[in-house]
Amino acid sequence: MAKPKKVPCCLTIAGSDSGGGAGVQADLNTFAALGVHGTSAVTCLTAQNPREVLAVQSSHPDMVEAQVAAVAAEFDVLACKTGMLYDRAIIERVASLFPEGKRFPLVVDPVSVATSGARLLKLSALNALRNQLLPRALVVTPNVPEAEALTGLAVRSPEALRTAARSLHEKHGCAVVVTGGHLKGLKESVDLFYDGTTELMLTAPRVARVRAHGSGCTFAAALTAFLALGHALPKAVGEAKEYVTGAIRKHRRVGRHAVLNWRWQER
Repeated sequence: MAKPKKVPCCLTIAGSDSGGGAGVQADLNTFAALGVHGTSAVTCLTAQNPREVLAVQSSHPDMVEAQVAAVAAEFDVLACKTGMLYDRAIIERVASLFPEGKRFPLVVDPVSVATSGARLLKLSALNALRNQLLPRALVVTPNVPEAEALTGLAVRSPEALRTAARSLHEKHGCAVVVTGGHLKGLKESVDLFYDGTTELMLTAPRVARVRAHGSGCTFAAALTAFLALGHALPKAVGEAKEYVTGAIRKHRRVGRHAVLNWRWQER
């Protein structure tokens, strides 16, 4: 009998989406689809569906740390992503788990506002995210509203994506992918990657009339998975873009809602 295949391990530190479209649920679906083992530390419980967030209950920072410690005790985590962290105490505790100076393959998705408009990051926590977590990240993946909140800049065009990405890199030292799905009036979905040396503008045809709940989580999780698989960061960014584009384009219908198809590559 052949030995079971060894697969890399990833960790997501994020909130739970009871509707199954975003958060930890999206991350674990993405990890599984891309052939890595997914582990998790849940930072918040949310009562939500694709239309609205009805309630949020945060985990105690001790519990968040205990989940990470339990995973690290038995698995060799090769890459990690953060999603919804919600408050300053959780951000500070999560940041303390990663070394300063040496950048672990940490993908920070700075989740702040849900598609429905509900706030998923307290305003009082924004500085902790900027000053404590981003300096430890390998790469941060803000969408347009998140990039505006982090930089104070208006992001209304592909050229503004470039300005925001360079500003974030200059201030925090991490690589940046500003995802431009929120830009209006474009026929393409445009993302801008910058790491201080390499700049990539990644484009894909925009999928019309699809409310892509969970696409930001899925992109960041795919990027994390490709890093765990050993791909260099610029290549991993391109592969994550291709993956999330396919998941949107080949979405499925569940009731009245479009749901990302995380396993779109399977025949």
